[in-house]
Amino acid sequence: MKIHEAELDIPAICHSADPLAAARDNLAAALGPKQLPIRFVICSSDPEVCHCEVGLVDDATAENREQIGSIFDFRQRAAENMSEFNVAFLVPTGIGSEIGGHAGDATPAARILASLCDRLILHPNVVNASDVNEMPENALYVEGSVLTRLFMGTAGLQPVRANRILTVMDNHPDTDLRDATINTVNSARATYGMSGNQTVLLEPPIELSGNYTGFGRASGRVSRMDHLLDLLEDRKGTYDAVAFATVTKVPLDLESDYFASHGEIINPWGGAEAIFTHAISSLFNIPTAHAPISANEEAADLEVGIVDPRMAAEGISLTFFQCVLKGLRQSPRIVQPSAAGWPAGTLTAEDVSCLVIPDKCVGLPTLAALKQGIPVIAVRENGNILDNDLTQLPWAPGQFYQVENYWEAAGVLAALKAGLDPYSARRPFAGTQWEIYESRSGATATASLAK
Repeated sequence: MKIHEAELDIPAICHSADPLAAARDNLAAALGPKQLPIRFVICSSDPEVCHCEVGLVDDATAENREQIGSIFDFRQRAAENMSEFNVAFLVPTGIGSEIGGHAGDATPAARILASLCDRLILHPNVVNASDVNEMPENALYVEGSVLTRLFMGTAGLQPVRANRILTVMDNHPDTDLRDATINTVNSARATYGMSGNQTVLLEPPIELSGNYTGFGRASGRVSRMDHLLDLLEDRKGTYDAVAFATVTKVPLDLESDYFASHGEIINPWGGAEAIFTHAISSLFNIPTAHAPISANEEAADLEVGIVDPRMAAEGISLTFFQCVLKGLRQSPRIVQPSAAGWPAGTLTAEDVSCLVIPDKCVGLPTLAALKQGIPVIAVRENGNILDNDLTQLPWAPGQFYQVENYWEAAGVLAALKAGLDPYSARRPFAGTQWEIYESRSGATATASLAK
């Protein structure tokens, strides 16, 4: 099995009555039946065309294809569950987000938003910071494709007390780097009681390499996965989540330039990690997360100096792995509905009250939220390389809010939770729009009465 990304143009979907269905149909026509998409991003759009980048699986078996299914499968939610106020917080990987595009630097924003809701659903890119993971206590840490399936209505989340974590890493030729990664696992077991003492060294390692798309997003390729899939199949039932630590190859000069760029260069590892975990979580329906191991001692010993504060967590780490273990420790179980409905205690699309995203982001979570009737808050200050105008989508009245920063997003969330129109706290205060609506049969009725 191999995973990569492709670029293509489809007809514009923003003015469609159902943009999600339009994206599905146009993508199917562009790809054909043999290519299996696992990730979908609209990088730029205008009234005529959407430029898309799509993660694709090659050489999938018939069983693999059935396991992954279609990323466009959709289940319309019923009415929103009002017993809780749950928020999803998304910062897509690989788009150069000013906040959350570096090393866990969206964590303060996440903690602010978490204080306003019962549960905050987030993905690893928001809070993973190498040896640091300070995600909120009420957070649900889920892989990006799982968060997408939640919004599409095809997967639910069951909170757990603890997961048995299987660690899978390269059989790294550098014993110092290998031992440091194993020590990271043991430190998690000894300090915060992580469950799971299985660590498997893959030989040969899977191959991940980072690159950039023509548009500039971080992307990558993954290959030599077959023995990994065999391992996960053979060990089924002995683990609940999988933490990966493998080399993600990028040129050494790019690593050096990345740390010297003061945050101007997009993280070159994240795109490959995203398509890899998307595939594994979809195939095995399990929580997953990935951390890159340095390729050799030269890369590990790279002297980066004082770096941009948003990247500092990477600058002080050797294994980049502790954040993954801490996140997966209580990552919720992924469940699907049966004929009888959802299992008890499952959080589903019905339980999601709002989605918070950087402005200009159009992918499946945004399109699914639109169709599910879930309010969306887009934050302008979280700039990124995408070029989409979210106001052009066919939002229902009161469904979409464009705000300047996460302070303002918190205010909108507080208003929505309280059942207030957020604009009622702003000035100038617009008066009620009113009009006279005349009966279509008014003239006939009046004449009849006059007789």
